[in-house]
Amino acid sequence: MKRITQYKKLFGVEKEIDLKELKKSYRNLVKKWHPDKFQDGDEKQEEAEINSRKIIDGYHFLVSIAPETKAANMEEYTETITNSGIVDFQHKGMLLEINYLDGNTYEYFGVTKKIYIKMVNSDNLNRFAKRSIYPKYLYRKSKRTMEHA
Repeated sequence: MKRITQYKKLFGVEKEIDLKELKKSYRNLVKKWHPDKFQDGDEKQEEAEINSRKIIDGYHFLVSIAPETKAANMEEYTETITNSGIVDFQHKGMLLEINYLDGNTYEYFGVTKKIYIKMVNSDNLNRFAKRSIYPKYLYRKSKRTMEHA
């Protein structure tokens, strides 16, 4: 959740993510911090490279959790969580990453350690996730492996 807040602040996003406004803000930030804008030896060149990477990462991250992106990918997500079992999962901080049999991986934000422990101790991972994870937490598709199980 901290990462979401930081990126929203970077791009000046107040509430819901609007892709059109996000893209406009992204372009302005890239223009301001593009490393090629600074000459070799300029003290701001290194800062520009760091900020440029942060801007690009933030943009891709916010696009992945935007309502428009989620709506466009809803069919695939529904197919995965309905018909593909959980292969593996890991929890770090408030982030739960779940890998599925179809090769998809999704990140769920704000999942507490208490919920994670309940998930680990549940009789049926898929049923627990369908009841306690999928409907309650913000998610994004994080990666897709090339291999299918």
